Amino acid sequence: MYNTVYGSAVWDGGNTENKDWIMKYEFCCPTLFGLEGIVGDELRHSGGLEDVRVENGRVFFTGDEHTLVWANLWLRCAERVLIKVGEFPARTFEELFEGVYELPWLDYIEKDSAFPVKGYSLSSELHSIPDCQSIIKKAIVKSLSESYGVTWFEETGARCQVQFSIMNNIATLYLDTSGAGLHKRGYRANANEAPLRETLAAAMVKLSRYRGRGEFMDPFCGSGTIPIEAAMIAMNRAPGLSRSFDAEKWALVEPEIWRQERERALDLIYRDRVYEISGSDIDPDCVALSAENARKAGVEHTVRFTQQDACELRLQGREGTLICNPPYGERMMDVTSARKLLRRFGAIASRSPMKQYIISSDEKFEEFFGTRADKKRKLYNGMIRCNLFMYYQPPEKRKRFHSAGKGNFQRGNAQNHRKNYQKKHFSDGK
Repeated sequence: MYNTVYGSAVWDGGNTENKDWIMKYEFCCPTLFGLEGIVGDELRHSGGLEDVRVENGRVFFTGDEHTLVWANLWLRCAERVLIKVGEFPARTFEELFEGVYELPWLDYIEKDSAFPVKGYSLSSELHSIPDCQSIIKKAIVKSLSESYGVTWFEETGARCQVQFSIMNNIATLYLDTSGAGLHKRGYRANANEAPLRETLAAAMVKLSRYRGRGEFMDPFCGSGTIPIEAAMIAMNRAPGLSRSFDAEKWALVEPEIWRQERERALDLIYRDRVYEISGSDIDPDCVALSAENARKAGVEHTVRFTQQDACELRLQGREGTLICNPPYGERMMDVTSARKLLRRFGAIASRSPMKQYIISSDEKFEEFFGTRADKKRKLYNGMIRCNLFMYYQPPEKRKRFHSAGKGNFQRGNAQNHRKNYQKKHFSDGK
């Protein structure tokens, strides 16, 4: 059996007179920080893959063309699906050029393909991104020119986005099979002021272990992302069904594979089940936007949206799962207003037996919510560092957050005032 890496031919055993050659690739999925383990689980459990390696901000795995198509259609929490073309040391521009030139670009890029270059460099000798882009582009052009016998490429065909990373003087080259990020499902052309990325919303639903049983609600639904992602998970609807991918236009993957995988994904949707999934918002425009987004996502009959003040909901005695992204003073409201809202909402939510998962960047979230979380998980909402506060214990077992009382605060101020007065009027100057 022959086996080499980075998109090479693999003979899968059998009769030597009738070799069955397939292509094996190493893939990389970038993720939001904190979601790497969830993406790894998706690949292992849903994809049935064994060779999965989780690192900070990315997950590696191997597979063939079917794996490429499946990953783009089904991964809920990854940002992209990249093919790893190669990796080599690069401390100088000469090493970068030669390393890129030696890679098998002819296996991926057609004569008329567009192949723009982008990337980043961290802790490396080569730190000028524009210079690195230029060198990499020239090396690919030279390689393809020798293969195709031309000196100029129109680049009017399918887009093959080249990505590079240079970390600790190791250059890694990728091709982006997804095109637009996987968080762009195709249902949210418009959003409210502070939208939650779809991949993060799906991760929050997965962390709650909601799979379609019992009530599910989001009382701060905004543009409806969390309930819509919950509905797609409950229905087993592939998140990529309503969008296209760059690799669909590549000669690398037969169109029949895309057609088969899409038909299979449609067949796997649970269409005859009833769910209790809802979202609400105090803003009627958000409610209307959420309903429209649900229609575009194909879950309009699975999730319902209503106008409602979250602080007036009757949650006591209700069981199920509550997940939300309330304002925390970053992109909506100021911090003071957001904390007042949080205190009012916490007063009713803390008495509810519903399992609650609330994302916030406010370091004093528990103080104003009034209850200590059973568990916290660090996540990133875009560039905003947040925590997912998890409450799954019964209300009677939850620990109230006891902050310093007003009397203690006043006594502390008085003590500090006396110390400052003594320093000012009775100090010996030492």
